[in-house]
Amino acid sequence: MSLSTHVLDTARGAPAVGVPVRHERRAGADWVPVAAGATDADGRVAGWTAEPGIHRLVFDIAAYLGEDAFYPAATIEFRVADDRHHHVPLLLSPFGYTTYRGS
Repeated sequence: MSLSTHVLDTARGAPAVGVPVRHERRAGADWVPVAAGATDADGRVAGWTAEPGIHRLVFDIAAYLGEDAFYPAATIEFRVADDRHHHVPLLLSPFGYTTYRGS
């Protein structure tokens, strides 16, 4: 299955460029690294794959907003249970974030 993410800075109304993102999958009680990257000029990371199971994306928000960021990181856990494309966007602002299953 393919996996992508998109980070938008809702305070600026623009893509969040250069946000480090880690993709991990759960293996028992542990998390196993799958991939790592950073958002491109459009705020996207694409081209990753995900096998069925529980996964998480860890966004290094402090690397983007600075060391004083209220949320230094955002971790989004999700389940891959079918062969559709999985798109996990993050809408980011200085004091909040939200996510949803994209297309």
